[in-house]
Amino acid sequence: MKQEVFEQHNQAFWQSFSTQLEELEQGRKDSFRQFASHYRRLCQHLAIARHRGYSQHLIIYLNDLMLRGHQMLHKRPSHFWLSLTHFLAVQFPHSIRTQWRYVMVATLLMYLPAVLLIGAIQVEPDLVYLVVDAHQLSEYESMYDPSSESLGKKRESSTDLQMFGYYIQNNIGIAFRTFATGIVFALGSIFFLVFNGVFFGVIGGHLTEIGYTETFWTFVIAHSAFEVTAITFAGAAGMKLGFTLLSPGARTRAEALKQAARECIPILYGMTIMLLIAAFIEAFWSSDHTLPATVKYSVGAAMWLMVIAYFTLAGRSAHEPR
Repeated sequence: MKQEVFEQHNQAFWQSFSTQLEELEQGRKDSFRQFASHYRRLCQHLAIARHRGYSQHLIIYLNDLMLRGHQMLHKRPSHFWLSLTHFLAVQFPHSIRTQWRYVMVATLLMYLPAVLLIGAIQVEPDLVYLVVDAHQLSEYESMYDPSSESLGKKRESSTDLQMFGYYIQNNIGIAFRTFATGIVFALGSIFFLVFNGVFFGVIGGHLTEIGYTETFWTFVIAHSAFEVTAITFAGAAGMKLGFTLLSPGARTRAEALKQAARECIPILYGMTIMLLIAAFIEAFWSSDHTLPATVKYSVGAAMWLMVIAYFTLAGRSAHEPR
């Protein structure tokens, strides 16, 4: 192949590689995706140019690109961190927006009973006994008693770190139960979403009604932004599996279920990360009742705004409707 033809075939790639190098040299780590394969392709071009005895001008140009690329290659983050960064920045929020119909239904199933019952118990306090018995209610009262030394669930472990592990196990158990039972034609996920909403509503409503407002709401406001949202996503993913079985379309149920499961995987990974964050906040922040209520309310509000902004704005591309 003549040098002119070789240059015509590859000039666009060399310019693209040079642009990618400039972005990397300016610190844009997202440009590392596919960089290694592009670098290998450039090295092949350089070897061809040398083997065929092309002009020194072309060889020097390609060699300069190769040397700059070699330096960048050693600064490249590991594949794991690249994948994790891409997942959190793009894939997870995009997956949630793609399944927005299921997410909206799950949100209504979870939040609507909670809000209605919190309000209803302020008018008719005895409604709480339709859901929990007196013994169970007294346990919750002791957890959020303003005179208590610690807030939240009675500590079964002696340190915040051990409670962190307990919260991880407990929260992930609730979320995966809400997701997995959706395979029963979505009924299990619907049940657990409504149940969790009802339970939170009666407990929150009762504690508010007896005057434990500050201790209860300052405890839950921060970590609930991640925990409740993650459980809602688990229910949405479970409902997707269930409704796919009910209405597989032109595919067999097995094929439709496989496709739905693939689409739910990013949601499950993201949900797990959110529950880890929630457990950390619950163990090390929420239970601390020495902090002023205004600080805990402010941080909690910031957490909710951050979660909403993340799933609304993160990872949008030119191909995704705004």
